[in-house]
Amino acid sequence: MLHAFLHTTRLFSDAEIAEIAALFTRRELRKGEAFVREGQRCTEVAFVESGVFRSYYTSEAGEEMTYCFRFPGDLMAAYSSFISGNESRETMEAIGPAVVHVIRKADVDRLAELPSWIHFLKNIAENEYMELENRLFQLQRVSALTRYQTLLEKQPEYVRLIPLQFLASYLGVTQRHLSRIRRQLAFGQMS
Repeated sequence: MLHAFLHTTRLFSDAEIAEIAALFTRRELRKGEAFVREGQRCTEVAFVESGVFRSYYTSEAGEEMTYCFRFPGDLMAAYSSFISGNESRETMEAIGPAVVHVIRKADVDRLAELPSWIHFLKNIAENEYMELENRLFQLQRVSALTRYQTLLEKQPEYVRLIPLQFLASYLGVTQRHLSRIRRQLAFGQMS
């Protein structure tokens, strides 16, 4: 799956894909195991082969606030920590059993000798920015119902695996409100 992902970028030759993929190591995580925890430094980037991850931070009130999910085929890292070397302000946790392929920061930096790798990193940074902007606009402009429908459209097979409390936190609603949204969608589909 990692090879296919690198191939779909259309940036790398077959030899470069083999060289890059060789720097990744496979890691299995159990349900509830973190790729990185709040307060730790993030020194790796992971490619998600299987499983679903949630990214969350702890509010001043001590509540876990889910703000992002990562699905198979996604790259993930606590990017601000990875870039700055500072402690992560987020936890990235497996919702169930998961498999990732991990590359260390030293290897990411070493690959900068490849012009195609620099272009790849630029694309990732641009995509992260657009995703962050889209998330901000969604929270400010779009109803929770529409945000939930969008998530269902993009990841229908995985949304069912995400516990209700994580989905509600991500959508910025209570679990009761999310249950109403789900009922509304179910009745709308039956009509």
